[in-house]
Amino acid sequence: MALFGTDRRILALAFARMADGVGNSFLIIVLPLYIASGIVEGRTFGLTESMIIGIVLSLVGFVSSFSQPVTGRVSDRTGKRKLYILLGLGGLTTANLLYLFAGSYVSLIAVRALQGVSIAFIIPTSVALVNELAGAGTRGGNMGVYNTFRLVGFGTGPVAAGALVAAGPYSLAGVTLNGFEATFYLAAAAAAVGFLLVTLLVHDPAELERAGEDLSIDVFDGEGGLDPIFTLGIASLFMATGIALFATLQPEVNSRLNQGSTWFGIQFAAFVIAQIFLQVPIGRASDRWGRRPFILAGLVLLAPSTLLQGIVLDSAVMFLVRFAQGVAGAMVFAPALALAGDLATKGDSGTKLSVLTMAFGLGIAFGPLAAGFLVELSFVVPFAVGAALALVGLVLVYTQVEETVGTETPRTDAAAPQD
Repeated sequence: MALFGTDRRILALAFARMADGVGNSFLIIVLPLYIASGIVEGRTFGLTESMIIGIVLSLVGFVSSFSQPVTGRVSDRTGKRKLYILLGLGGLTTANLLYLFAGSYVSLIAVRALQGVSIAFIIPTSVALVNELAGAGTRGGNMGVYNTFRLVGFGTGPVAAGALVAAGPYSLAGVTLNGFEATFYLAAAAAAVGFLLVTLLVHDPAELERAGEDLSIDVFDGEGGLDPIFTLGIASLFMATGIALFATLQPEVNSRLNQGSTWFGIQFAAFVIAQIFLQVPIGRASDRWGRRPFILAGLVLLAPSTLLQGIVLDSAVMFLVRFAQGVAGAMVFAPALALAGDLATKGDSGTKLSVLTMAFGLGIAFGPLAAGFLVELSFVVPFAVGAALALVGLVLVYTQVEETVGTETPRTDAAAPQD
């Protein structure tokens, strides 16, 4: 049966991504505290503690992003999605438990690398499966549902993790757990819940076939322009880079606005709030009125909403600017994935959509590094660069990407809700 017009298998994938998103986002808050606590020891290879924390946090993004074209291609070659999603969720469950035994910096980095590879198995295969389960007329809305649940998990995880660590130790059935141990167990349980949901409720579509021999990622379209999916990947990279600038600059933002960490948390959450409330309606609207207008409008809004973060001097105005950036992101996320899904041919969704998921992941990883470097020049410089990248993305999409709604034969067989 379908709920709110969404195939139950897509809802199961969305809930699974929300569950593992909660667990993964726990670690963004917990790992720096874990390293700083003195529990982790061993050789640092001449690196400072802050550098090690940076490497540990960014490693997942880089490993996952560079691995996604490979895992997406493997799932296309074998004609399987569910198997690799379960492999990724199983790897995440294992990695989250291994943190309990990671007593050295080297072992911690090894566990993070395992986590990155596990995520690489989940993202392109689950997005490809959503694409294949949705028909042409519902693809944008279904991508919006999937992304919304993922963001709910990612947004609530850090809040819960901070409270969980602070409230420790815990006593359960005579066993005492400190805050870190409780967090790692809970993160593993969240990934295991996702594994269970996919196992019970998700099946590969009956019509899914193995891809042909040609699974290359095209850069050019053969007519002197860029391939539209590759172009959307570049725009996603630029967008994600601009989005990720803010989090790194918390001390500078708080000093500039004369505010505390509470205001910063509210401003950071404004982006996620806009995403949660707008992705589904925008995705469904793109099914009706087209993908390209929303992507272009989102990139137009992204430029000033990014630049203004380096200019405004009031906390409430910063909240509004961050919310506007969230609106811009919502106008690009689901429609871009849906447009790429429209262009993907039967059997190559994993490879094609991995271009966008890899690009977005790289942008999220590059953004903080760019912000830390560019802010040394001036506070406004990182945001000015982010705005400029948004405008470049706008020009590329405007000139290289055409509309797909109304030009694709609807895949009603894939879209039919399953009992």
